[in-house]
Amino acid sequence: MENYLQEQPRDYLAVATPGAGKTTFALTLASWLLHHHVVQQVTVVAPTEHLKKQWAEAAARIGIKLDPEYSAGPLSKEYQGVAVTYAGVGVRPMLHRNRVEQRKTLVILDEIHHAGDSKSWGEACLEAFEPATRRLALTGTPFRSDTNPIPFVAYEEGNDGIRRSAADYTYGYGSALGDGVVRPVIFLSYSGNMRWRTKAGDEIAARLGEPMTKDAISQAWRTALDPRGDWMPNVLKAADQRLSEVRKAIPDAGGLVIASDQDSARAYAKLIRELTGTKATLVLSDDAGASKRIDDFSGSDDRWMVAVRMVSEGVDVPRLAVGVYATTISTPLFFAQAVGRFVRSRRRGETASVFLPTVPDLLGFANEMEVERDHVLDKPKKQGEEDPYAESEQEMDEANRQEDEDTGEQEQFSFEALESDAVFDRVLFDGAEFGMQAHPGSEEEQDYLGIPGLLEPDQVQMLLQKRQARQIAHSKKKPAEEADLLEIPAERRPVVSHKEMLELRKQLNTMVGAYSHQSGKPHGVIHTELRRTCGGPPSAEATAGQLRQRVAKVQEWATRMK
Repeated sequence: MENYLQEQPRDYLAVATPGAGKTTFALTLASWLLHHHVVQQVTVVAPTEHLKKQWAEAAARIGIKLDPEYSAGPLSKEYQGVAVTYAGVGVRPMLHRNRVEQRKTLVILDEIHHAGDSKSWGEACLEAFEPATRRLALTGTPFRSDTNPIPFVAYEEGNDGIRRSAADYTYGYGSALGDGVVRPVIFLSYSGNMRWRTKAGDEIAARLGEPMTKDAISQAWRTALDPRGDWMPNVLKAADQRLSEVRKAIPDAGGLVIASDQDSARAYAKLIRELTGTKATLVLSDDAGASKRIDDFSGSDDRWMVAVRMVSEGVDVPRLAVGVYATTISTPLFFAQAVGRFVRSRRRGETASVFLPTVPDLLGFANEMEVERDHVLDKPKKQGEEDPYAESEQEMDEANRQEDEDTGEQEQFSFEALESDAVFDRVLFDGAEFGMQAHPGSEEEQDYLGIPGLLEPDQVQMLLQKRQARQIAHSKKKPAEEADLLEIPAERRPVVSHKEMLELRKQLNTMVGAYSHQSGKPHGVIHTELRRTCGGPPSAEATAGQLRQRVAKVQEWATRMK
C-alpha cells in the first residue's frame, strides 16, 4: 500500500505467493481509491466463475458492492462495480470498454497470467481496459511457458537481450514464510514398482524415481496414479493418517486430492470412502453446483475433497492442510498453484503436507519452492542449441488439452496400467531431503506421518534431522540380509532424469579422457581403478551418486598430479 500510494501509478503489477493476501491488498486499495475519488467504479476480472463470486463476497465484507452476475446493460445503482471472468471479457470486450470510458474505473486483473492463455483473451483485455484510469494486476505465478505478452505488464530487457516481466512489488514464499503469513510445506514422496503394457503390446516394469526416458517416466507416473493399482490406495491411506495427526492440533484441517480427470476423481473418492469410512466431497467441473460444494466444504469440518484441476488456483479454503498431487501435469505454473492451496496460514506454527510421486520434475519444483520466476518474453536460442522452452511449452499444451474430457489422443489410451506398489521414499523440506525408503505401514513411515501439525519451520527441520539420524542408527544395527529396501539416506539417493544421467556419464568420460592424457594410463584401467576405489557397478549401471563420486575422485587424482 505504501509503495503504491507513493508512486500512484496507472499500471501496477503485484506478485505475491499464493496465500499471502492479494485479495485483501487489492480491495483495501480499491476502497482508498473510491474514497479519494480517484476512481468511481471497480471492475474485477478473475479466471473462473467461482473466483468471480469469491471476489464479490470478499468486496462486500469491506463495503464494496460488486455484481458477479453482470452480463450487459446499465449497472444497478446499488453496485459500485462488477466481477467478471477473462472468458466473459473475451466474448464482449466493447461492452466493458464502454463502461470504462463512461466512468473513472479501477480494473483489478486477478491472476493476470491468464490474460496470456489465448491471444484473443489478451487482445480483448487490451481493447476493453486500455482507457481505464487505474489497472492493478495480481499474480502468484507470473511465469508462463509460452511467449504471449501479458497485457499491461512491463517487460525489461536484461543483459542477455531477453525481455522479462518487471513486477512493481514482489512478496515471495520465502518472505511470507519468515513473516508467518504462509505455512511451511512438508513434501512426502512415494516411489514403488510399476508395470504397464505399451501400445505395441510390450510389458515394461520400472521403479518410480529411477532414471528413465521422458516417455517411460510419464507412463510409470500414470501407472502409479491408476486407482486399480496398489500405489494410490497406499498413498491415500498414508495421507489420511497424516491428516488425522494434523487434526490433533488443527481440528478442522481438511485434505484435497487433485486428480487428472473426472473418471480418476470418482475412483479416488470411492477409494477414500472404502479406506476411511467417510465420504469425500467430489468437485468435477466449474459449474454453479461445484462452486457451492467448495463453499460447503470450506465451511464444514469434513475430511476430504477430490477435485479435477479447478481447485488448483485462487480458490480459498484456508483449512486445507494435506494434499495429494494425483495429476500428471508437470508445469511449474500448475505445481505452484496447486501447492498454493495448502499454504495459507491461519495461526503461527501450522504446517502443510503434500504427497507426491517420486518424479524428477516434481521433486525439483518442491525443492525450488522459494525461487522467484519472471515471465520470459523472448526465447534464448543460440546457434545449434536446443530450445530450452520447447519441453515446457509442450507440457503446457498437454495440460491445456487435458481440460477436454476426451480428445481421443490422450496418452493414457496408448498403454494399459497393469500393477503398482508403493514405497515411502523421502521427505523434502526447505530444499533438503530426509528419510530412508520404507514399506507403507512400517515404523519408519510412521515416523514421518506422525510429525506434529503445529511446529515452527526450524522445529520441523530439527525433527526431520533427528528422525533420519535415528533410522540410520537403527539400520546399521540390522544384519545385511534383513535390509529388503535400499537403506541409504535420501540426500545420497538423488532423483535424476535420464537426460541428467547421460550428462553425468558424459562428464565422467570427459574427466577420464583428460586424466588418461595427463597420466598416460588407458581409459579402461582408470575406470577399473575408480570402481575399485569408490565401489559400485560399471558406469553404464552406476547410480547418479556413484557417478558423481567417481567424477570427484578423478578430479582429486588429477589435482595431485599437477
